[in-house]
Amino acid sequence: MNGTPEKAWELYLGTKNVDESYQLLDLIANDCYQMGHFLHAAKAFNILEKVDSDSDIWEGKRGACIGAFQKIVVAKEWDNNFRFASHEKDLKEIISMLKSTDNPQSEFIVRSIWTWSKDNGLHIISNT
Repeated sequence: MNGTPEKAWELYLGTKNVDESYQLLDLIANDCYQMGHFLHAAKAFNILEKVDSDSDIWEGKRGACIGAFQKIVVAKEWDNNFRFASHEKDLKEIISMLKSTDNPQSEFIVRSIWTWSKDNGLHIISNT
């Protein structure tokens, strides 16, 4: 993938063959996770989860969503020029992916993200 998850994602979007697209998603999910590109990993795991209910996929998705959220938290703590506007879309996408899961752990993670966002002046979702 050479550190370019966007290009890998575009390649996936252009794939017509179902078997190839599944294999590519699996590769994107795991490689992006290992390289710390958590949002792209979460997107890939999210799609994989719709096709395969294997618990390993949920665990990958959960870890990728938490990793993507953690990167935002760290950015706020260390970047004096931090702007929520540049991360609001990512937070909403993370929450949307977590809410698309039946696993009860997802609601706890969503509430944690919501609480942190509210405590830091960003009201991205309701707490329902």
